[in-house]
Amino acid sequence: MFVIVACLILGTGFQESWNSALFILNFGLISAIMALGVNLQWGFAGLFNVGIMGFVALGGLAAVLISAEPTPGAWAAGGFQVLGALALGAATTTLAVILWKRMKPGRVRLGVLLTVLIGGFFLFRGIFDPAVSAIEAINPAQTGYLGGLNVFANEATRAGWMTVVAWPVGGLLAAGAAWIVGKTALGLRSDYLAIATLGIAEIIIAVMKNEDWLARGVKNVSGLPRPVPYEIDLQNNSDFVERAATIGLDPTTASTLFVKVAYGLLFAVVLVIFLLLAQWALKSPWGRMMRAIRDNEVAAEAMGKDVTARHLQVFVLGSAICGVAGAMMTTLDGQLTPGSYQPLRFTFLIWVMVIVGGSGNNLGAVLGGFIVWFLWVQVEPFGQFVMSVVTAGMADGSPIREHLLESAAHMRLLTMGVLMLLVLRFRPRGLIPER
Repeated sequence: MFVIVACLILGTGFQESWNSALFILNFGLISAIMALGVNLQWGFAGLFNVGIMGFVALGGLAAVLISAEPTPGAWAAGGFQVLGALALGAATTTLAVILWKRMKPGRVRLGVLLTVLIGGFFLFRGIFDPAVSAIEAINPAQTGYLGGLNVFANEATRAGWMTVVAWPVGGLLAAGAAWIVGKTALGLRSDYLAIATLGIAEIIIAVMKNEDWLARGVKNVSGLPRPVPYEIDLQNNSDFVERAATIGLDPTTASTLFVKVAYGLLFAVVLVIFLLLAQWALKSPWGRMMRAIRDNEVAAEAMGKDVTARHLQVFVLGSAICGVAGAMMTTLDGQLTPGSYQPLRFTFLIWVMVIVGGSGNNLGAVLGGFIVWFLWVQVEPFGQFVMSVVTAGMADGSPIREHLLESAAHMRLLTMGVLMLLVLRFRPRGLIPER
């Protein structure tokens, strides 16, 4: 099956273009990493996480916070005040929790809690709002946000290696959010966990869209540094141009392909590392314990296993992997666009990958990532071709012909649904089932 997928990608290169084939390959690698993270949660532990979009978005945010250059004057204008206000908000929440636990129930506790929360809120806003206004007023057309921590960037180099540093940081951000969600929601039934994770994901996206000081909100952050060379630099390199000419490629095409291949090699290394770690975990005593908890929580708890703690552990690990993949995707795009984070693509599609490939099997999750992403990209142009053939004999202006041609864009959704139905009917455990 992996050979078939490789042939499909190679066929795209020969029939369409190698740019399209490498595009499918690179995003397929990233999708496979996301599917591995979800498989860790669902396949190993049976946790139904529908907030994948939020953890992927946090990874993308990390790519900006780490690899982007600091905005000149932003920290002096209000950066430190923002950090102080956030610390104050966290301290207020912590103090309220401590008072709630240690004080006796009654009117005194209620009055103290209201005083702490209301007073802390107004103090927080009094520090936070002026600082945010000062940051967003700095050249709002191009920056208007704090920027990142890439202090190594200069006119000679943009320190693209900081982008790679952002990948594990994206995992840490997603892991932190997953820990907060897990501490509050993992004791609930699976359907309530799904609602909680979806709600948290929507909150994360809403914050990223509305807090311009953080990552420009819906104005997007573009031009992020790369861990690979820029096409224009390759085109200006005489040695590269000569080597491209020897294989019959013009400098523009050769530089584009070179960059995409370089990205593919980086992503493949990360995928192999995660796959090896996931396989090691699956075959370890920890992996057997997680599957025992998944199959029968009551029996595992009777054997002395802390089910909630283990669920929290695997939930954090799976979300961290999704965060790393989110940072890699933002690196490949070269920009952060919060408006593009939609549940259809970053939650539903990843779940389809895991189910089609085979939940509980790491190789199956990787296979599902490649197959589903290939279909997601290729079905729409193929649908346009099919509709053009079907309507070839119809008169111009025919309402049926126009409707069919306009409906071709929805072939993606139809194909995903049909694929799910076929797999659930004929291979309910996936293409590569758990062993």
